Amino acid sequence: MKKEKKKILILVKTYPVLSKKYSELVCTAGITEEGSWIRIYPVPFRFLEYEKKYSKFQWIEAEVIKNISDPRPESYKIADIKTIKLLDTIDTKNGWRKRKDLLFKNLIVFDNTNELIKKANKNELSLALFKPAKILDFIVEKADSEWDKEIAGKIRNDIKQPDLFSTEEERLAKENFQLVKKIPYKFSYKFQDSSGKESILMIEDWEIGQLYWNCLKRASGDEKTAVEQVKNKYLNEFQKKDIYLFLGTARRFHGWARNPFLIIGVFYPPKTEKYNLFN
Repeated sequence: MKKEKKKILILVKTYPVLSKKYSELVCTAGITEEGSWIRIYPVPFRFLEYEKKYSKFQWIEAEVIKNISDPRPESYKIADIKTIKLLDTIDTKNGWRKRKDLLFKNLIVFDNTNELIKKANKNELSLALFKPAKILDFIVEKADSEWDKEIAGKIRNDIKQPDLFSTEEERLAKENFQLVKKIPYKFSYKFQDSSGKESILMIEDWEIGQLYWNCLKRASGDEKTAVEQVKNKYLNEFQKKDIYLFLGTARRFHGWARNPFLIIGVFYPPKTEKYNLFN
């Protein structure tokens, strides 16, 4: 498979999940320098050396190859994590002007869920920027508080195995490694599209996971208070923003499900006068 060096603006990182094959995994998506969507999966993000851990809205350069095991059209994987090079980060000055320029000049903004699902089921896309007509609710559901014991046990054992090719920093990271905590709740947005159709999609963004843990810490371990604070930010505070959703299909549902999409990120610049590409 041919390697390609690509410059990529990271737009989303999902909260880590466990995998028997790859231990902890993060799905990363962004746009290339040419303005095309790209998904990088799998990425063992927390095992990366510090100087290779990228942030959202940061440009990176890396050698990638097409992920032939993933049928979704935008899917690639890092050919060698040692080729990851961190570049500049896009700031939020002037009402997030630079970030909006990069998104709106390169990406189609969808506002109709049926149109989007049809394209996904034809395998024309699996990533999209979506503008909801109205956010109706933020739904919280209780979930398992612990990872699957079999998978977690296998990962812990695998991490302990020696690797002759690891750097000193990678070896230290593995020695001190603790599995990421599982979020004991599922968070979803209920929203309406431009046709009036209502949808409920789960949010799997790293940002909402970190927000929950930060709120839990501030609430001295009170889950109810932490959940209320997360809901307040996503439902009340974000209503004052100009909300867009980064959507991505789940691989197991891609191409056939009634709605294969998840919310993999939220873009929330301040509300300003209508955006003009030519300003």
